[in-house]
Amino acid sequence: MQRRSSTWEYREFALPRGTTREATRMLLTGAAETEHWELDRARIFPDGRRVVRLRRRVYRVMRTA
Repeated sequence: MQRRSSTWEYREFALPRGTTREATRMLLTGAAETEHWELDRARIFPDGRRVVRLRRRVYRVMRTA
């Protein structure tokens, strides 16, 4: 049986400067609970904008019969 490397799907959010921490948390929590995303990277720039990248594993189903 071959072992395959993990394949990931990415989704990026660019949140404006005025977005509160609570609003960001609610957005990310909703994505994690309903669509199985997990946090990959979060960047906060000096001007206050946030860029968040989420990832989730892509499962490839192999035919067995």
